[in-house]
Amino acid sequence: MSASSPLFGDLLLKLGVVSPGQVQEALALQALTGQRVGEALISLGYVSREQIQDALGEALGLNQDKGPAQPPLGELLVGLKYVTLAQLAESLARQRRDGRRLGEILVEQGHCTYKQIYEALGVQNRIAGRQDLPRPAMEGRRRVVVVDDSPLACAFVQEGLVALGYEVLCFQDPYEALEGMGRLQPSIVLSDLEMPGLDGVELCRRLKEGPRSAIPIIVLTANDREAERVRGLRAGADDYVNKSASMDELAARIESVVRRTGETERMRKLFARYTSDAVVEEILKSADAAVLAGEKREVTVLFADIRNFTGLAESLPPEQVVAVLNQVLGRLSDAVLTCGGTLDKFLGDGLMAVFGAPVARPDDALRGLQCAKMMMEAFVELRAVAEAEWVAHGREGQPLVLELGVGLNSGVVVSGNIGSALRAEYTCIGDAVNVAARLCALAGPGEILVGERTRELVDANETAFEDLPPVRLKGKQQPVPLYRAL
Repeated sequence: MSASSPLFGDLLLKLGVVSPGQVQEALALQALTGQRVGEALISLGYVSREQIQDALGEALGLNQDKGPAQPPLGELLVGLKYVTLAQLAESLARQRRDGRRLGEILVEQGHCTYKQIYEALGVQNRIAGRQDLPRPAMEGRRRVVVVDDSPLACAFVQEGLVALGYEVLCFQDPYEALEGMGRLQPSIVLSDLEMPGLDGVELCRRLKEGPRSAIPIIVLTANDREAERVRGLRAGADDYVNKSASMDELAARIESVVRRTGETERMRKLFARYTSDAVVEEILKSADAAVLAGEKREVTVLFADIRNFTGLAESLPPEQVVAVLNQVLGRLSDAVLTCGGTLDKFLGDGLMAVFGAPVARPDDALRGLQCAKMMMEAFVELRAVAEAEWVAHGREGQPLVLELGVGLNSGVVVSGNIGSALRAEYTCIGDAVNVAARLCALAGPGEILVGERTRELVDANETAFEDLPPVRLKGKQQPVPLYRAL
């Protein structure tokens, strides 16, 4: 039952809120505009959203704060001879066991109908003399998907959240909800925990393991047992709210979860530009895995520089120079991310990458070396493509060949956000960085020069090195041992 059903008009009639003529007018407006019956009545000025929400809440038995003059729903149903005392006792016993609402249980057991519940609610409201209270609307409009096999539960949440300024889409079939996630792209999903076929735990698990894993989920259930809460949270739910909670509390939880997950997604997108997905996941999973404020740690630093690029830039139009540079740097960046490194910065016709910050791994030095070799392989492929294009266009002579030099060094650095309050970047500074940059400058075309500490960290069985004469580097008093990766 929802505000789009003609029976909803019957409910409001039973409550004495609207007249038969007003309901007919709303139905006529619905046929013209496609509005729900409740929305049509609101737009015509006959009811308020609070009245609609309260009506649905009473049908679910969710309104707990009744005045002393308001008789219980079960008592009224017995007085109207819609249920017997034995049927009511049976339903109340089941309610105590599973925590569900009385109205749903009575209908499910076949003891009465929703229309009879609505009629009892009308009597209950007239006795209580309930007054409408204004509810402030929230700014903004988020899309909320509600998944609950109970039509009354869906309608209750929908009416309450719509009144607070949300766009709400309801699904009673969890499979249909899963299929529509990509198309609907909701801000958040509210799912019942106990549903036939596909329960809330499994729905949560499938959503979190699928392509829409970033969508936050709040589990809604009448069962407040700790074990059930833990099941939902372990499946990946972002929060847990009891169905008896007020709409204001539910809205506050929605905003909190959306804000929290939005910040996580923002961090994910920020780091995804510089490092691999695996490293991003480790950063987000553990705050201790990445100290962005600045810390000392041992890392492996890689500098790569394109040789002959200046000559190429002088021989081609600017737009072609940019296209070539983007193509080459794109392949180098792919190698960094594939090996789990962090792309620190682009340096004109080269780049700097770091292995070991913001997330450290025991094989960071080996990853850096493998990255350097992947870069060299990429340049072989790029040269082959360039030569083939040169021949295909019938050009004379030989194309200008681009080469790559790489410097690799390991050591202790300071890593973190470096800069001012207005402009900062995550990077590493220290002697190990300076040595890696100078080794890159010494490297010839197609050469990977490696520092002593990197050589020590890499397992000798993994690769071969050629010993080179020690070199004097700027800022170093003693010659620095040098190796060439083979």
